[in-house]
Amino acid sequence: MSGLRVVPLGGLGEIGLNLLVLETAEGAVAVDCGVMFPDEQMLGVDVVIPDVGYLRTIRDRFRGIFLTHGHEDHIGALPYVLSEFDVPVYGTPLTLGFVRERLREHGLARDLRLLAPGQTETVGALSIEPFAMTHSIPDSVGLAVRTPFGTVIHTGDFKLDQTPLDGRLPDLARLAALGDEGVLLLLSDSTNVEHAGVTPSERTVGAHLDALFAEAKGRIVLTTFSSHIHRMQQAIDLSTRYGRKVAFVGRSLQAHTTVARELGLLHVRDDQIVELGDVRAIRPHEITLISAGSQAEAASALMRIAMDAHKQVRLDPGDTVILSSRVIPGNERAIANLVNHLYRRGAVVHYGRAAPVHVSGHASQEELKLVLNLVRPKYFVPVHGEYRHLVRHNLLAAEVGVRPAHCHLLEDGDVLELDAHGARRAGQVAAGRVFVDGKGIGDVRDIVLRDRRHLSEGGLVLAVLGLAQHSGELVAGPELVTRGVTSEETSIEVMEGARAEILAALDAMDAESRTDAAEVQNEVRRALRRHFRRLDRRPVILPFVIEM
Repeated sequence: MSGLRVVPLGGLGEIGLNLLVLETAEGAVAVDCGVMFPDEQMLGVDVVIPDVGYLRTIRDRFRGIFLTHGHEDHIGALPYVLSEFDVPVYGTPLTLGFVRERLREHGLARDLRLLAPGQTETVGALSIEPFAMTHSIPDSVGLAVRTPFGTVIHTGDFKLDQTPLDGRLPDLARLAALGDEGVLLLLSDSTNVEHAGVTPSERTVGAHLDALFAEAKGRIVLTTFSSHIHRMQQAIDLSTRYGRKVAFVGRSLQAHTTVARELGLLHVRDDQIVELGDVRAIRPHEITLISAGSQAEAASALMRIAMDAHKQVRLDPGDTVILSSRVIPGNERAIANLVNHLYRRGAVVHYGRAAPVHVSGHASQEELKLVLNLVRPKYFVPVHGEYRHLVRHNLLAAEVGVRPAHCHLLEDGDVLELDAHGARRAGQVAAGRVFVDGKGIGDVRDIVLRDRRHLSEGGLVLAVLGLAQHSGELVAGPELVTRGVTSEETSIEVMEGARAEILAALDAMDAESRTDAAEVQNEVRRALRRHFRRLDRRPVILPFVIEM
């Protein structure tokens, strides 16, 4: 290998799963290492991580992981990857605080190294400099990577918030200076490329929340992403203004707020915090509950509250619930069910477009154009987005002057190679999704998910029969057990028809075939399929033959 290789293993073609490799002959580093949360088709899957088979092929040259910020889609896969690769992880204080908590849960201790804007780390032939960016989590950075072939800029997730809550501005001056020096390649966040204009500042949420706090008569329950420290800070400040104490509900949220407080990034007095067990003793208009569960996860704190199943928190009629987060695509139905249950408790619910209590953390078109104009890259690759986002971002780059031939549309596994002769596609490497189900990593594959979907749609029929080993004569059964096929009222008639179909199939077999258990199983399976197809049913059929 004579050039610089850019190898995305996740995050290009989907939202989440972010992991991108920058590689030279001297070594390689990864930018981010995130998860994707399962959609409704991934039945039983807990989380999705990137396939890191390619990292195994370059294990001797893999030197470290650089993190842009502390969201799960950028750090969540670290426990799984670091269990196999003992490499240093670089990140800002809050990011590493969240990582340390994740690794502790998995019983891992790894080399975590602080990274700060203005500080440069050298790994092999790569020199990596972080620069400040604003996002929906503090301590976010982009990365400027100097290589033997030119400078690569990775924006990380960002928006150009000019009035950030913590006063930490995006470092546009550094981006402009890097652009003046000359940038070989820009990798830029594409999430909001379909949105015109500029993404509103986080501060704009405060005025809307203030109005809701002012009119609330009972408890306030506010839910947001557990890493959204700035949103929680606004809720805490408003609680102070309106004479309310604060309780944190949910394990992940409590862990994140503890880390942020220790680092001085979340400010709340000890005497303002209430333990959950003491919430019912406080008058409703004097308490704010900040809760996890913004995406209506089945076991989340907010869902249990909505179902009146939380041991320590109950809603009363007139309480206010604020869903201060965006809906992750695919979660719309779950959120709707959550809202319905909250209304059943008598709550006043503020959510969605009717209640402007959330702003995105990602740049819209005018901000994306500004970054392109400041950096003026020779080559451009859109990252962090579904396929339509990547296509649209390439068109946007061409609009502001990047040559269309220099805008490369990559997906997971595609390889872009850059050297003194230019940039070109250089084949593909193995990339994909690995499903984590309980303690199993990778043992659930597409075929398993297909079977789970089949079971959920058609149910299961178990057929058990005993045959004499030497004669093939039916000794016992057939006994049929079903799950999810028919109701008890109709099952007798349906099952009698199924048994008759099996007996007819056995009678049609010759004596020699009936002594072959595998052949009998196939005939029983075919007979039951015929029977249930006449009823427009397609259950999973499992025949068992016991030789006696």
